[in-house]
Amino acid sequence: MSELLDRHHRVMGDHAPLFYEEPLTLCSGDGVWLTNLNGDRYLDLYNNVPCVGHANPRVVQNLAEQAATLNIHSRYLHEGVVTYVERLVGLHHDGIESAILGCSGTESTEMAITLARTVTGRRGIICTDATYHGNSSLVSRLSGLPVGVERSGVKSISTPQLFRPIADGLSEAELLQKHLDQLEATIGSFADQGGFAGMMLCSILANEGLPTPPARWFAEATAMVKDAGGLIIADEVQAGFARSGSWWGYEVSDFTPDVVCMGKPMGNGFPVSAMAASHEMVTKFRETHRYFNTFASSPLQAAAGSAVLDEIIDRDLVHQVSDVGSRLMTALTELQREHPQMGDVRGRGLFIGIDWVTPDTTNPDVVGAQTMVESLKSRFVLLGKAGQHGNVLKIRPPLVFEDKHAELFLEAFKDCLIDS
Repeated sequence: MSELLDRHHRVMGDHAPLFYEEPLTLCSGDGVWLTNLNGDRYLDLYNNVPCVGHANPRVVQNLAEQAATLNIHSRYLHEGVVTYVERLVGLHHDGIESAILGCSGTESTEMAITLARTVTGRRGIICTDATYHGNSSLVSRLSGLPVGVERSGVKSISTPQLFRPIADGLSEAELLQKHLDQLEATIGSFADQGGFAGMMLCSILANEGLPTPPARWFAEATAMVKDAGGLIIADEVQAGFARSGSWWGYEVSDFTPDVVCMGKPMGNGFPVSAMAASHEMVTKFRETHRYFNTFASSPLQAAAGSAVLDEIIDRDLVHQVSDVGSRLMTALTELQREHPQMGDVRGRGLFIGIDWVTPDTTNPDVVGAQTMVESLKSRFVLLGKAGQHGNVLKIRPPLVFEDKHAELFLEAFKDCLIDS
């Protein structure tokens, strides 16, 4: 493995990211399982991209059959592509009518920001201070942006949360109002800086660590944005496609976006993304910007994307995710009562975060969280970390994860708690 690692560093660059103190060398996957070169099988609670399971037979067959028939760029008509996009937008609320396909979540979020600025004729974009929406030069301006700092027309607000509130001693209603006051002031600050175009947010605040905001924050904040003439951009790259126990994260968070960004799980590993909005908005974007991607809107994308939709629907994965996720959340909450390092357990569907802390405090324990990740890996369970401080254990398995898999995870997790 050391020889392969040396070669990796040489051709990929010394700082190319890899997980774990001793990186894994994987060779195959099946459902919720990954296998290394030695034949060891790992239970995957991290990878949301293969949402309907690693090496899903239906996705593989669709891709193989289409690749053997035709693949071409978007300058030609193709029944499969049009039908797929019709199905995709039909899964959203009535205001989402048209979509533009891309190959990455970054493309979809960059298109969404550009669309918001084009449609409103204004420039200002608001995000949270602990978010991530992509890595292009435009979208990366939203990453790790401190409150009070402006980057090329982008400003942030404090991440709304109950566990680490922005002020102590406030009731939940008072905390909500403090966040809304901050949002109102931030919107107003764009008045002499190009105007306010909209707010982009992950529908379940995934990269922020899945914090629980004050009740009605999503509804009140998005209403304020719309009242100010801004657009609401929902980043569903992680929250969507049944991940949250509903088709879309904005449904469980109870708000209605003007623009939706989709990506990661759309093709089960085949690169597919989309930015969707009303027909009028998408038409305005296309009139103003010559967007073209050689590999987007292809028959292969449609084949992969259609297979994913079919799998989610035919296997009733929306309900399975909701049910399995609820039972797993209950089991973890019960463990939390006995283990104070599990400061907060929260999430939606099969996207659960465990805020790892110094016991009896809310102080993030980044080292402890990483120790748990490594300890679970030694027991053949894979998960990751997220959150503003990098201390939130991130549980995000493929959607085909079942109760029997949850039991295997909980057994390993309890063993790690005993050893910690």
